[in-house]
Amino acid sequence: MNRVPHTESGFVLPTAIFLLVILAALGGYMVSLSRTSHISSALDIQGARAYQAARAGIEWAAWKVIDPQTLPATSTTPCPASPTTLNPLADTLAAFTVVVTCTRTPATDGADAVAIYQITSTATSGLPGQVDHVDRQIQASFSK
Repeated sequence: MNRVPHTESGFVLPTAIFLLVILAALGGYMVSLSRTSHISSALDIQGARAYQAARAGIEWAAWKVIDPQTLPATSTTPCPASPTTLNPLADTLAAFTVVVTCTRTPATDGADAVAIYQITSTATSGLPGQVDHVDRQIQASFSK
């Protein structure tokens, strides 16, 4: 009996290459997804820190208005100079630059003369257009 040689070789090679390409693409996608998740989480934390830095600016300006003895004797308004840059803040907020503006508007409440204070505090970290750029702005108003 004569055997005829089979020429059916190499069928497994294209399948193996296809599987390797698919697995490499899935691995690359998983690495990309993990990186995006980590960057998003870090920016979320930085956003919370920016909020706290802006809030510190509001509290600083409110303290200056409530306690006018903290202002120079030559000041005619209890509003701190606008804009005022607060930097550096302590520890985890040291990366933020906080700019505080304050405007005072005279008003009347019945027969009483009062002043309305509008305070805006903006905390910024990083350069605009960069991945690590974060900023938050808070506004507060009160009368005295």
